[in-house]
Amino acid sequence: MKNGNVIEIEDRIPKLKEQRRQKANRRFVLYISLFFVLVLLILYFQSPLSKIQTINVSGNVHVPTKEIIENTGLEKGTSFWKVNLEKIAKNIMEHEEIANVTVVRQFPNIIKIHVSENSRVAYLIEGTYYYPILETGKILEKDKLENIPADAPLLINWTQSEELQEMAAELRLVPSSILNRISEIHLTPEDSDPLHISLFMNDGHEVSATIRDFSKKIKNYPMIVEQLTEEQFGVIHLEVGSYFKAYKKFGDEEVESER
Repeated sequence: MKNGNVIEIEDRIPKLKEQRRQKANRRFVLYISLFFVLVLLILYFQSPLSKIQTINVSGNVHVPTKEIIENTGLEKGTSFWKVNLEKIAKNIMEHEEIANVTVVRQFPNIIKIHVSENSRVAYLIEGTYYYPILETGKILEKDKLENIPADAPLLINWTQSEELQEMAAELRLVPSSILNRISEIHLTPEDSDPLHISLFMNDGHEVSATIRDFSKKIKNYPMIVEQLTEEQFGVIHLEVGSYFKAYKKFGDEEVESER
């Protein structure tokens, strides 16, 4: 038995030595790896690679990229890891045309900014200029245009008022397929309805409506127009009910039809 035990232990000694050697090698490789990682990190933080090299801006349509970058307060050369993303987003959100913003880091030294702008739902005519109106009701006086814009309706006889704020809020809810069919919106208050408006459509029809619940009632417009022939033009009333009243023809006393 003793001899047997001696032989067994002697057989195990080389295996134990090998296992210890392997463990020592693994620890050595681990320490070396950590050492090189630390060296690389030190070199990275001390090199230009750890400084902001690129600021990418996406999602903007009307607000210039340069203006957004200026609002961030960032500059090339700023430490990539010391950037306060929340503060940058807050600074950009102070711009009246920005509705939402996302700021993220992209290794090794890129800051990516994605913005969403408040929609331009109409343009206010004053003299020979056209002033964009945001969905918030804000008039962008600094962005006045000299040429007639085609991406939103024109507002005529309006001023900066509660009516304008409410109209902008309603236009924001109108589907783009219908909004693109509106050419002009006139504020035409009546004794019975101070919020009365008159719309002139790109297809030649006129719409009589009111600001309140306009976004809901204008959705009936395509259905009413589909029931008219190409020769029928007139006023589509959307105040209370929905009906069509044809224009008077020359020599006729009155021509009216309801849909």
